[in-house]
Amino acid sequence: MTPDRVAILPRNRGEILVRRQSREKPDPQLTPLTASLDDDPAAVARQCLHAEAGIPDAVMDVARVGEPVEGDADRDDTDRDEADTGRRIHPVLVDVETCDGTDASKWEWIAPPSLRSRSAVPWLWAAYDAVRPTVETVTADTTYGSTTLSVRALEVLRDEAALASDASRGDADAAGGEQAEATAAERVRAVAREVRAARPAMTAVTNRVNRAVAAAGDASDGFAAAVADAAHEGIERASEADETAAANAADALPGDRIATLSRSGTVLAAIEVAAPAAVLVAESRPGGEGVGVAEALADGVNVTLTTDAAFPAELVRWDADALLVGADTVLPDGSVRNKAGTYPAAAVAACEGIPMLVVTATDKISPDADVEREAWPGDPLYEDEAAVDVANPTFDVTPAACVDALVTEQGMLDPGDVAAIGADHRARAARTNE
Repeated sequence: MTPDRVAILPRNRGEILVRRQSREKPDPQLTPLTASLDDDPAAVARQCLHAEAGIPDAVMDVARVGEPVEGDADRDDTDRDEADTGRRIHPVLVDVETCDGTDASKWEWIAPPSLRSRSAVPWLWAAYDAVRPTVETVTADTTYGSTTLSVRALEVLRDEAALASDASRGDADAAGGEQAEATAAERVRAVAREVRAARPAMTAVTNRVNRAVAAAGDASDGFAAAVADAAHEGIERASEADETAAANAADALPGDRIATLSRSGTVLAAIEVAAPAAVLVAESRPGGEGVGVAEALADGVNVTLTTDAAFPAELVRWDADALLVGADTVLPDGSVRNKAGTYPAAAVAACEGIPMLVVTATDKISPDADVEREAWPGDPLYEDEAAVDVANPTFDVTPAACVDALVTEQGMLDPGDVAAIGADHRARAARTNE
């Protein structure tokens, strides 16, 4: 029996990195980076990505280690022998912040569904399937904000739509094309409903999924394949919008002492661009993701981590020049739903004359005024026997009057802009949910 291997799948903007095994062929076989399982799979993945693909450890984040799949890690089918039959592949999905620096003659970034039609080692799709995002992983994620989770939702929709499209082609041969296409279309619409319901408080998830479904049109013919394409295009669109919003926020920041809370990929990108002298971070309970944010920023800036209870007062004592936060949702009246703790910090900032900036993509503007509080799904606040009611919300709502600037990929928005964009989202939602 041959030793187990680790299959390393770097992910960036919804695509994974694979290498071309036989560059002389018109359609070279695709294979992931692999290594012997001589340590924890996540540790092996980090080491190999740095050594073989030149990706710095600082821009890696292990997203998921999957259950092993059966396969041969480095030989074509024609080269196998009986010793290979017991080999297991341990897939590791690694998010990387940049795809620069990889040799295009050896490596290729591809949308994972294309693995099913391209020439690839036979187990590669199974390896990705073991670590790809699902409705369940989107629902359970308590680490990332809506910027990241909306992209994960689009990946789920894309992958499931591609699978439905493939299945419809096989069903068409057996039962007729029209019925097969209709079945695939209904399957995709069901997945879209499930993904939207997974994080109802995150408007970006709903709006971005709705845009992909609406782009495919109303006809069943080719619907699943069209949704898969639109969802993949939506990932790139979302990434570009978030990057532009972050750059605009960096330009708008006053001073070089910035306070923030929770974990927003757009806020982190804005801070990276602005390069302030110091950052104050609230721990951001429930969940405590602010601790990870402080650690992520610590290599490049002077970081102070504080408790949520102390954070509003620390804005003043620490002499913050601005409070910069993201948004899970911007409501039609300009109020902002974000991680619990945003409102008290914003109220103190307004009282003390500290500017509050909200940076977000326009896809986070809600089509309606409904407020989904989303109770914290993690560890309960109280488990003893006394008759104690518990309020442990994930989000709060900050009134528009406390917000000094709403910064998006379209620049700074006024209330009329917010209302108009919300109306566009509302019209699209009506078409999608008919």
